[in-house]
Amino acid sequence: MSDLSRPEGPKIIAVANQKGGVGKTTTAINLAAALAEAGRKVLVIDLDPQGNASTGLGIDVEDRAYTTYDLLLEDVDLSEVIRPTLTPGLMIVPATVDLSSADIELIANEKRSFLLHDALRQTAMDAFGFEYILIDCPPSLNLLTVNAMIAAHSVLVPLQSEFFALEGLSQLMLTIREVRQSGNRDLRIEGIVLTMFDRRNNLSLQVEQDARDNLGELVFSTRIPRNVRVSEAPSFAMPVLSYDTASKGAQAYRDLAREVLNRNTKTAA
Repeated sequence: MSDLSRPEGPKIIAVANQKGGVGKTTTAINLAAALAEAGRKVLVIDLDPQGNASTGLGIDVEDRAYTTYDLLLEDVDLSEVIRPTLTPGLMIVPATVDLSSADIELIANEKRSFLLHDALRQTAMDAFGFEYILIDCPPSLNLLTVNAMIAAHSVLVPLQSEFFALEGLSQLMLTIREVRQSGNRDLRIEGIVLTMFDRRNNLSLQVEQDARDNLGELVFSTRIPRNVRVSEAPSFAMPVLSYDTASKGAQAYRDLAREVLNRNTKTAA
């Protein structure tokens, strides 16, 4: 049961973009790992039925007895749903393809848009001491994504450095505006992070310039490079910070984590 009288808990960030293949799950995994490396206690909510964040953090399918589906729709104890990862300080609520049916089941629930909000504010959550919760959203603007945005304090948007990238943001921004009006008036944009960036490519530079011209300080200074180590790490079921800690990709996610922490320190002040 949600208790609104409790002190404010962890900072909840939805990592969202309705377009697939933009580095959304990669960003969720590696930003979470970088925040944990910086000494924060972090939880990842895998809200994508593909379960890629779960795989990327080393949770085998056979080890996902309880998942995000159970967190949303079943009365399963949090200690059964939240799983440790091999990264110290980082835990996850995994997902399986079962979550793909959740959209249909949610429609019949009168609290369908607030289930994740309430689940993450259970008094039982306090015992875990999380400081950050990152929600890896599905690549679509469905009820699961709406649940994430109503549960979250902010939305972090990975933006691939490619043609038409900015045009794809318009529908996401519209959804965020609608969520503010209907269920979470305090939802804000955590920031836009450029992914798969290649400084040798004129298109990447043009996308960056357009993003900074149009979105200003919302765009993080950190750019996530197109890096083979970042691409390889998920196949070894680990964040790039563990797979190749000295790689340019690992350092970029450390820089992004530092920016996120700095922004939230300023907000708190």
